[in-house]
Amino acid sequence: MGFLRNLFKKKLKAKKPDLPSGDDEEFADAVIVTDVLDLHGFFPEQVPEMVQAFLQNARELRLHSLRIIHGKGKSKLKWVVYKELAKYPEVESFRDAPPQTGGWGATIVYLKTEQENAK
Repeated sequence: MGFLRNLFKKKLKAKKPDLPSGDDEEFADAVIVTDVLDLHGFFPEQVPEMVQAFLQNARELRLHSLRIIHGKGKSKLKWVVYKELAKYPEVESFRDAPPQTGGWGATIVYLKTEQENAK
């Protein structure tokens, strides 16, 4: 799961207010979690673990609507994403994104609410 730790990491640079300009300090790696997972550049073998971590983060953040960008290409990543999403009972439904948010190159995922999961 080591690549997942690095997956969402992004080095942030900021200036301390009391330092002269030009003296940058690098913050520790930060994890930036959003409602979008972009799979461009990843191999199909990496997708299941990434989708699992993404769904876990979404549940922790109580997100209901997510978007997974897999690209149009030959649809291999899309097929792996669909296969993975079908395994999770907390996924209410999923479908191709509307044209303005990626069309068949992205998948919209709807998660069940906590109340629906409790049933």
